[in-house]
Amino acid sequence: MAAYGELCRQFYDADKGFAGGDEVAWYARRLPRDAGPVLEAMCGSGRLLVPLLREGFHVHGADDSAAMLAACEARLAAQGLATPLFRQDVAALNLPFRYGAAFVAASSLQLLVDPGAMRRALERIRAHLVPPGLLLLDLGVPDVAVNPPGAPLVEVRAVTLDDGARITLRSETTVDASSRQLAMRNRYERRARGAALEREDETLGMTWLDEEEVATVLGAAGFADVAILPSPWPRGQRSFAASARAR
Repeated sequence: MAAYGELCRQFYDADKGFAGGDEVAWYARRLPRDAGPVLEAMCGSGRLLVPLLREGFHVHGADDSAAMLAACEARLAAQGLATPLFRQDVAALNLPFRYGAAFVAASSLQLLVDPGAMRRALERIRAHLVPPGLLLLDLGVPDVAVNPPGAPLVEVRAVTLDDGARITLRSETTVDASSRQLAMRNRYERRARGAALEREDETLGMTWLDEEEVATVLGAAGFADVAILPSPWPRGQRSFAASARAR
């Protein structure tokens, strides 16, 4: 099953829209403006990238979802903006630019459930950094992991698109607290005038780390001066952020 396909993208954009003012301001206070371009790894459809460009930051984006990057391109064009976007797996990142800072927003790094993949991603991001070499990560422990249910958690949500069509998301989440992993099986269904038009299934995993473990992982990937910060986009009981600098 594919992840982050076109129906997922449409649901995501309708559900979340662009980043809010407080979140954008959090990054704007910390990202350097005079150290060359900034990289958003796992940028998705531009939820945060586009508002930061509007704030005057020179931000490049990378993501491995073709649907998300196509939507990001369309959002940029609609606002008369342009910036380099790259379709690449963050764990194998190899871009033709170097960056004074990089960030991964909205707990996206935690989608790399394999510890080796997360370490490689951080190492590859570090390889693209030049002074001041700042890295910002938005992280957290999912609420469902704080109080794991005794059975798979089933949730149903829906959004309405601008054309009146409706996308329903049915998600089934299983928590493995011992291995710190969520397994998510999602089904998106697009309907209009009572008829089912499209369906898309996906499987996703998510892991989580506590603050001390984040510092350890960052240190092993070549970062120093790790600091734990309040989350730019609190999403539950245990949201937090980390900053670090490339050694």
